[in-house]
Amino acid sequence: MAGAEGPLAGVRVLDLSRLLPGGFCTAVLGDLGADVVKIEQPGAGDYMRWGDPKFGAESAASWTIDRNKRSVSLDLKQPDGVQALLDLAARAQVVVESFRPGVVDRLGVGYDAVRAVNPAIVYCSISGHGQDGPLRLTPGHDINYVGRAGVLDISGPADGLPAVPGVQVADLGTGGLFSATGILAALYRARESGEGDHIDISMTDGALAWLSIHLEDYFASGVDPGREGMILNGAFPCYNVYRCADGRHITVGAIEEQFWEVLCERTGRADLLPTRVDPDAVEAWREVFVTRTRDEWVKLLEDGACVGPVNDFAEASAEPQVVGRGMVIEQEHPEAGTTRQLGSPLKMRNHPVGVRTPAPKLGADTRDLLAEAGYSSERIESLFSAGAAA
Repeated sequence: MAGAEGPLAGVRVLDLSRLLPGGFCTAVLGDLGADVVKIEQPGAGDYMRWGDPKFGAESAASWTIDRNKRSVSLDLKQPDGVQALLDLAARAQVVVESFRPGVVDRLGVGYDAVRAVNPAIVYCSISGHGQDGPLRLTPGHDINYVGRAGVLDISGPADGLPAVPGVQVADLGTGGLFSATGILAALYRARESGEGDHIDISMTDGALAWLSIHLEDYFASGVDPGREGMILNGAFPCYNVYRCADGRHITVGAIEEQFWEVLCERTGRADLLPTRVDPDAVEAWREVFVTRTRDEWVKLLEDGACVGPVNDFAEASAEPQVVGRGMVIEQEHPEAGTTRQLGSPLKMRNHPVGVRTPAPKLGADTRDLLAEAGYSSERIESLFSAGAAA
């Protein structure tokens, strides 16, 4: 796909963020064809580069999240570094940042400063609690946001601790995807009107939004469901996870009666047909599923009863459906050789979407991007000599 143009071709995104939420947001935009430029601190760069495990000298996470991006290393604590950022922003369409509220303004690269050089800029700020409110400066991570929003209180067994999600719900789903959604809407508006916008994304807000149907049920009934208290969090036999004879697990999502009927028929338990939404019957169904292996049940049920396996990572990445959809791809790493990474879940018939270029080394594109912004070679070298660029 190298060199192919996606639907966001011609859109330049300056990514000032660190770690996962902003990085995932701009990865989505990059997969869609945007020219994403990471603005990183000289010497350190994005913290995500240095975690384990690694491909070569940098993290496997960075190898995936930073594909389709270029890297410019600027010291935003130096006036020349700030000016260079503003000069790059004058030629960009989008800026993404994830500092605590107020930091970009103190650095001189906040929305008002960028808007002064580019009125059409779409500027997205991602933070834990938003740009205003009593918690705006309170630090946190994904687990804090989903806990405060109420997501954890409906996750896990009723008689145990709330379950820590295996993926970062607020970071990825709300910080990453809601940001990308807002950016796309603002870009559309900016192209029509010439006026940009400042998008304020709170990961706590987003996690709360993911509870939309559950909270509306609560608002209507006044009943707080808690863990294993709703059809979608394990209260009933028809939507649950069951242990099988080999210790593996199977998912059952037979909410609709037609799927439930198939389940009862093929398991030989027509007598349990009335138990679809009977919380007292969950144990009876546990005794049913422990009589065969996971794969035996999947073979018997998955084509008609909304049943599937609980896969480990090896199985999930080798699933024929996953491989056939291009969700696991191979890419050459300059140090580690052939590596696997995730493909893009976005598929478009008329525009190519996905991996075009590998993740860049820290500061690999600083000189090129400054030259594109009109800097002479002498001025570029002076920035490097002063440590304002690297």
